[in-house]
Parts: sequence; structure tokens; C-alpha cells
Amino acid sequence: MHWHGLSQRMAEFSDGSPQGSQWPIPPGHFFDYELRTQPSDSGTYFYHSHVGMQALTAAGPLIVEDSGKPPYRYDEERILMWSDFFPQRDEVLQSGLEGVPFVWGGETRAVLLNGKGIGIEQNPSGDCGSCTLSVIDVAPGNTYRFRFIGSTGLSLVSMAFEGQDNLTIIQVDGGEWTKPVSVSRMQLGSGQRFDALFVAKTKRELEAEKRTAYLAQFETRDRPAIYRGYAVLRYSKSAPLPKYSAKAPLSLPNATYDWFEYQLQPLYPEAMGHPTLAEVTRRVTIDSVQMIDPTTNHLIWRLANLSWTETTVQTPLLVDIYEHGEAAMPDYDAALINHGWDPKTRAFPAKVGEVLEIVLQNTGSLVNSGGAVDAHPFHAHGQHFYDIGSGNGCYDAEANEEKLVRMGYKAVRRDTTMLYLYSTVTNPGAPAGWRAWRIRVNQPGVWLIHCHTLQHVVMGMQIAWVVGTAAEIQKLPLDQSKGYLVYGGDAYGSVTHHPTCSHQFGNSKTCKTRKPERA
Repeated sequence: MHWHGLSQRMAEFSDGSPQGSQWPIPPGHFFDYELRTQPSDSGTYFYHSHVGMQALTAAGPLIVEDSGKPPYRYDEERILMWSDFFPQRDEVLQSGLEGVPFVWGGETRAVLLNGKGIGIEQNPSGDCGSCTLSVIDVAPGNTYRFRFIGSTGLSLVSMAFEGQDNLTIIQVDGGEWTKPVSVSRMQLGSGQRFDALFVAKTKRELEAEKRTAYLAQFETRDRPAIYRGYAVLRYSKSAPLPKYSAKAPLSLPNATYDWFEYQLQPLYPEAMGHPTLAEVTRRVTIDSVQMIDPTTNHLIWRLANLSWTETTVQTPLLVDIYEHGEAAMPDYDAALINHGWDPKTRAFPAKVGEVLEIVLQNTGSLVNSGGAVDAHPFHAHGQHFYDIGSGNGCYDAEANEEKLVRMGYKAVRRDTTMLYLYSTVTNPGAPAGWRAWRIRVNQPGVWLIHCHTLQHVVMGMQIAWVVGTAAEIQKLPLDQSKGYLVYGGDAYGSVTHHPTCSHQFGNSKTCKTRKPERA
């Protein structure tokens, strides 16, 4: 189980990335995760399984409350969490993606808001399916903090409220407050979170419009088929749910790549701010390539010429480092001449103190010389990065730096940003858009970077980073870490025994948070 957006700097065995930070939880077992947050972590997150396609349903909101008074005033808050619905079982979807021949499981059959929605085949008209719509209750004149969570597995969602376009974004991806930015609609890729202030209509406005309920409309973007769904914004619990027709009440723009770029800036800028180009000590360019594996004939994704899945390494990288120390560490020099990763461990090394520029470069597909292009929401585990922008074509560091300086732009820290779709097709292997991050490396551990489209992760679109030396990574004494080092070890409980938890911020003890019970 991954705690999406929390850096887990306090408990590295609890990041929830199988074969990265821990063994998968065996069937019939449970694992007690450690979450220790700091005041700077307050914000909107979510949790989800990090195995196969399980995150489609094994997910939920995770809110870190403010320890002090928030810098923005609001009366109440609401959680708006979007997810995808597929009728197939997870293992059916996954086996098709991993099979030869390749079998695509299809587009989403519904996008759900807080677990409710209408299937694409229902083709809503009149009051069909009104009872299945999610309802957002608000009171006239109040200001709300809407916590938008993109928990979809495939869909990039664009949404807006009927008759109301007064959203003000105040926080992104948890943790960092931003200067207020007004938007008329929201856009969420898988893994992204935005917090926005919403000012409800007054009683006088409602009386003038003779309405107490409005539609929220959301649609998928950058996929072959568009799904359109609705929710209800309701000012009175006694109000009837609105009828709607096949004709949408709102017209949402088709383009996604121009939404909100180079606009978010920190409310409380740090003295150093984001690293400048002159500060960067190393650039790692990560090309996204779709291709047929010449050895296995599988349809795969590669990042920087590496396809990494849950079966790429036999032992989780963090476990291996605890057991074998420096002998299990990736070779830094070998990585420098091999796309950034060590051929032996298949991991990307980074040194504490480095200033990295990570460039995510999209390309046209090599499959059947087709040149097809996809959008990709990229997520980084561990330390948050400074997002310094995106664009079409190929990344030009000097041109983008000149733009940042000209604008006086100060980047905010993020954990998930979009590699956008500018054209659905280009020449095979040709540059097709970029996204750039910068980071002052200071958090030792094993951390993944991956596309958050679940199908693409299954197909190999992720990489593992090993940050720091073995001594910097080994935070737990060996005698306290032994239960984490074996599949189904003492750190994993079952119906027969409690787990032994070695707290990274407390004393080692046997956890007795629940009594084991036989099914």
C-alpha cells in the first residue's frame, strides 16, 4: 500500500513499493505501516495499492490536517475523488497487458466521483440514472475547500461546475501552499491533487435563478474515446436532483497542455527557491518509448532504455541494501555511461547533495512504425521535486531557463505532473513533448519514478532510484530490520501471530493494534 505524496522520509520500509522498498504483503497477511507527518506535510493525499491493477479499487483519500491555522479562510471542506471503473477483474486486465499477443482491456467504462457514476453504455437522458450521481452538498454563501484527488488508473479528467467558475487553487499535491490562482475548471491526471476554494452562490442568487441544484460535468481527455459524467452540486438536501439531457450543459476545451502551466508559485517562497540551471550538477534525460521487446515479443514501455516491473529484481532493492550494504548499491560511474542506470542492479543512483535536472521526454511509438503518442502523468516517490515546466517537441534547457528568469517564476514542489499530449501521432521515435524537474537531493532511500497510468506501469513504465550511500540508507539497526528482510517475515502479521514492528521513530515492539482472528 503506497501513501501517495507522503515522502516517507521517516519510515522508508513503509513506502509501499514492492521490490523497491519492501516485499509484497503475502496473501492472508497484514502489514502495519508507519506514517509520521510534519507540519509541512499538511494537505491532500491518497493511498492505493501498488501491485498490478489493484489501485483501481484499493484506494482512498488521506488527509493530513493542518496543525496551525491555514493561511486561507474557509467554512468547510469537501473531498472530490475521481476513479475509473472497469468491469474486468484486475488479473484479467493485467494478463492481457503482459500476454503475447497483447490484449488491451479497453477504455474506462465509467469515471466515478466519490465512488458513484454512470456507465458509458447508459447514455444518460432525461432523469435516467439520477440516483447514481454523486452529490456535493453546500450551503448558500459559504466558502469551501474542495480537495480534488485524481485516483483514476487511466483517465485524465477535465471538470467544471454549471453556472459557477469561481475556483481558486491554493495548494497542490499536498504540503506546499500556493499563491491563489483563479481557474474556471479543474484538470486532474492520475495521481494529482489540487485544493481549491469554492464560493457558493448566495440565497439571493439562488432565488434569482430559481434553482437549488446544479450539475458538475467531467470528461476524459487525451484518450481515443471520451467519457462524460456528472455529479450534483446541491444547495438544499430537499432539492430534487436536476434532470439532464444528452446535450452537455457545459463545453469543456479539448486541449489539456495549456492548463495552468507556469502559474503556480509558492505562497511562502524559500530563500533558495528552485535550483537554477547553473546550479544543476547532472541532467538525466528519461525517454519514454513504446516498443516490442525483441527478446520476448511483449509490448512494453521503456524509460531511458529500461523496462522495470515488479519482477525485474528478485529481492527488493532496499532489502538487498540492508542485507549486503555497499555490495548491493548501484555503480554510479557505470550508470553515467548507461542512460543514468546501473546495468547490474537496474537502478538509478543519486548522491546526497547532487542537484539533478530530470527531463521526461515523450516520443512516438516504435510499434508497427506507427508513431502513436500518449499522455503520461509522472509521479515521484520520496522527496518532492520542483516542476520547472513543460512544452512540445524536445527539451531546450537554455530556452526554458530564459523563460523562467523572464517571468520571475518561482517553481512549487510537486510529486505528480503531466507529460502532455500535443499530437496523437508523430514519426516513430521522434520527440513529442517534455516535462522537466529539478531537485536538491537530500533524502536517502529507494524511491520509484513512474507513469501513474496503471496499464503503463504494468508494461514497465517505471524506474527505481537509490539515493545516498548504504550507510545513509540503513537507518534501522540490522537486528531491528530483520523482520522486513524476508518475504512474509516477522514484520508481517497473520491470523496466527502479531507483527513485530521496528519503529524508525520509536522503540521496537510487538504491534497489538488488532487481535488476529481466523476467517
